[in-house]
Amino acid sequence: MACMCVKTQRLDVAKVCLGNMGHARGAKALREAEREPEKEAQVAMLAIQLGMLEEAEQLYKQCKRYDLLNKFYQASDQWQKAIEAAEGHDRVHLRTTYYNYAKHLEATGKHTLALNYYEKSDTHRFEVPRMLSEDLHALECYVNKMKDKTLWKWWAQYLESQADMEAALKYYELAQDYFSLVRVYCFQGNIQKAAEIANETGNWAASYHLARQYESQDDIKQAVHFYTRAQAFNNAIRLCKDNNLDDQLMNLALLSSPEDMVEAARYYESHLEQMDRAVMLYHKAGHLSKALELAFATQQFAALQLIAEDLDEKSDPALLARCSDFFIEHAQYEKAVELLLAAKKYWDALQLCLTQNLTITEEMAEKMTISKDSAKLSEESRRELLEQIADCCMRQGNYHMATKKYTQAGNKLKAMRALLKSGDTEKIVFFAGVSRQREIYIMAANYLQSLDWRKDPEIMKNIISFYTKGRALDLLAGFYDACAQVEVDEYQNYEKALGALTEAYKCLSKAKTRSPVEQENKLALLQSKMALVKRFIQARRLYSEDAKEAARQCELLLSEPDLDGAVRSGDVLGFLVEHHLQAQEFQMAYRYLEEMRGKIPCVNLNYYVSQQTVEAVHRGLGIPVSRNPGSARVRHNSMEDKGAEDEVADEADFS
Repeated sequence: MACMCVKTQRLDVAKVCLGNMGHARGAKALREAEREPEKEAQVAMLAIQLGMLEEAEQLYKQCKRYDLLNKFYQASDQWQKAIEAAEGHDRVHLRTTYYNYAKHLEATGKHTLALNYYEKSDTHRFEVPRMLSEDLHALECYVNKMKDKTLWKWWAQYLESQADMEAALKYYELAQDYFSLVRVYCFQGNIQKAAEIANETGNWAASYHLARQYESQDDIKQAVHFYTRAQAFNNAIRLCKDNNLDDQLMNLALLSSPEDMVEAARYYESHLEQMDRAVMLYHKAGHLSKALELAFATQQFAALQLIAEDLDEKSDPALLARCSDFFIEHAQYEKAVELLLAAKKYWDALQLCLTQNLTITEEMAEKMTISKDSAKLSEESRRELLEQIADCCMRQGNYHMATKKYTQAGNKLKAMRALLKSGDTEKIVFFAGVSRQREIYIMAANYLQSLDWRKDPEIMKNIISFYTKGRALDLLAGFYDACAQVEVDEYQNYEKALGALTEAYKCLSKAKTRSPVEQENKLALLQSKMALVKRFIQARRLYSEDAKEAARQCELLLSEPDLDGAVRSGDVLGFLVEHHLQAQEFQMAYRYLEEMRGKIPCVNLNYYVSQQTVEAVHRGLGIPVSRNPGSARVRHNSMEDKGAEDEVADEADFS
C-alpha cells in the first residue's frame, strides 16, 4: 500500500501506512520532507524510505530539485552522478560536492585522487597537509610542486618548530612572510639582516618587531626609526619624550593621531622655550581654545593668525571676541569682522565696517542677516539691523544689496529708492510689479519718464500702466500732455496729439487732487489746447474742399494769444505760405514767409517750409534767395529723426 502511495502521490495515506508498519525513521523523514514546496520532492523522500531509488531519482528530476538529487546521489554512493549533477545543474554546491568526494576517497585510501578533489574544492591548503602529515616526504614534494605561498608558510612554520631554521628561512622567503623572516633573523642574532629586510619591504609588522628588538638593546635612534616605519607613532613619541629627542618628537607628532599630538604638546608645554611647538600641536589636534590661550600668553601673533583661520560659528564666542579684539588692535579689520560675525556679534561687526569704511560683501551681509524665526533677536531689532546694513550698502554704492536688505526688513519704499539709484530698469519694473504698492508704482513711473521713452514703446506702456495702478491720474494726465507735445514737436502729428490731450483731459477730470481750483485751471488749459488743435486739424482737412476758408481759419488761429502752447505758429504760417504759393499770390506768400522769419529763428525755417517752396516764392517776386546751409542741414537731420522715430510714434496712438 505504501508503495502504491508513491505512484498515486497520496502522502496522507502513506503516513498511515508507515505508522502501521512501525517505520518510525520513514515517518520522521516524510514529516521533514513536507517543508519542501514541491510535492514530487516530498514523494521522492517517501520513495527513498521505501527503497524505491529509481522512482525517487525520477521524481527529483521531474521537479528539477537538483540539489536534493545531488544529496541523493552522494547518499547512495553514486559519486560520478553527483559530480555530474553539481557541474551541470547545481553549481552552488559544486565545491561542497568535490570536498565530500575527496573525504570519501581519503577514507577509502585513494590519497592521490583525493588530492585532486581537495584542490578542486579549494581546501587543499589545510586538508592536504593534514592528510599527508604521516608522510613528510610526500608532503614536502607536494608543497614544492604547488608553489603556493600559504603552503610554503605552513611548511616553514613546521620546519621552524623542528628547529630547522635555515630551511624555514628559505620557505619564509618564498612565501614572502617578511615578519617571520625578521623574527627568525632576530632570534638568530642577525639583526643587521633583519633591518635590511624591514627597510626594503616596509612591512609594518616586521618593522614593529625589529623596533622592539632595538628598544630592548637601548638603540633608541633605530627603535624610533622602525617604530615610525611601522606607523606606531605613539611608541616612537614615547621614546622621544623619554630621551629628549625634541626635533624628532615634533615631526612624529605631526604625523600621528590627535591624541598623540596632545601628549606631545603637553610635553612641549612643560618646556617653556618650546611653546611655539605646543601651540602648533594643540592647533593641529583641534584644541583651538588651548592653542589660543597659549598663543595669547606667549604673544605668538603669527600663530594667532593661523589659528583664527580655523575658527567658525561652533567656536567659543568669548574666544572669537578675544581674537577679534586682537585683530582690531593690529589693524586687521576684515579678519576682525569675520570673527565678530562668527561670534554672532552683528552690531559690533556692522559698526566696525562703518567706522573703518569696510566694504560689505554679499557673504558678510548674508551672515549678518538673522532669520525671522530666530530667538536671538526680536523682530524689531532684526529689522533695525537689516536697515542699518542696507544704509551702509547705500553709502558704499552697493544698491542691489541695499535693495535686498531693505526688502528683507519690510521697507519696500527704501528698497525701491535704492533700486532707482542703481539704474537697473529691468529690475525696477519687476520690483514695482511684485511690490504692488501705490507709492512704488508712482516712483517707478517717474523714473521711467526720465528715460528715452519716446524710442521705446515698452517703457511708454509701463509708465501708463504704473500710473494707472498707482491711481496717480493727475501724473498720468501730465504724461499724456507730454506725449501730445512730442507728437507736435517731433512728428507734427496733430491728430495723435489731440488723442493724447483727450486722454489727459479724461484722466485729470477723474483725478482727486488736493487743490480743486488748480485742477479746474489745468482742465481749462487742456480744453483750450484741445480746441486750438482741433481747429487746426479741421482747417487742414477743409483745404481740399474750400481752400480760402481753410486759409481764413488759419489766419484766425494766428490771432489767438495762446496759440504756441498748443499749435506751433510755424506750422500755421507754413500752411499759409503753401496755400498762397499754389494760388500764385507770391506777395502774400512772401509776407507770411517774412513773418515766419521774424517769429522763428532762421535755423529752424526749413523745418516748417521746404527749400523748394522758399525758392518758388522768391522766384515769383524776382528776389534772390540767401541760402543757409545750416538750416538745410537741420531740416535734413529732423527728417531723419522723424523717419527713425516714426515706428515709436505709432505706439502712442491715442485717437
